Amino acid sequence: MFAAISRTGSPAALPSLSAVEKLSSDQALIVRIAGGDQLAMRTLLARHQTALYRWLRRIVRDEALAEDLLSEVFLDVWRQAASFQARSSVSTWLLAIARHKAISAQRRRVDAQLDEDAAASICDPADDPEISLLKKNRGELLRQSMVNLSRKHREVLDLVYYHGKSVKEVAEITGVAEATVKTRMFHARRKLADLVKAA
Repeated sequence: MFAAISRTGSPAALPSLSAVEKLSSDQALIVRIAGGDQLAMRTLLARHQTALYRWLRRIVRDEALAEDLLSEVFLDVWRQAASFQARSSVSTWLLAIARHKAISAQRRRVDAQLDEDAAASICDPADDPEISLLKKNRGELLRQSMVNLSRKHREVLDLVYYHGKSVKEVAEITGVAEATVKTRMFHARRKLADLVKAA
């Protein structure tokens, strides 16, 4: 995907090898990408594309749009790697870019179709059919209940439980205060519990 992309201008000055070794694996990839390393770009893409695609798809509820947005996210990473300041983890940075693109796309597409069935069709191949069915039913119940939450509550639960992000990271991604994230989590969990119980 990125083999055909060419850098414009001279590559950013790379830190010394010892400085790169001290960075996390993802941060080291970003440094290499800032220097025009296409292999690093492909590695970062392979490492994060599935989680980002699922995140985007849950937000926009459209497979084709999620794929387009995923490409845009990694194109932005390629172009803006030198501006990454490591104030948060690379995965948090990627999720923030993806969220921004998804919300912008939704604003442009008022006629976006809701697709809640796609995630329910994926089962764990390691489980036997009975366990898979139980998980699918439980997962379907949770998914149906989450649909009835507000977008802000859904978003916070998704980031914390599906992406393992901390309250601080969720605050960075969504652009709200940590106290607001905690409040949304509290209300989202309570509302979700009520919806599951009612179902």
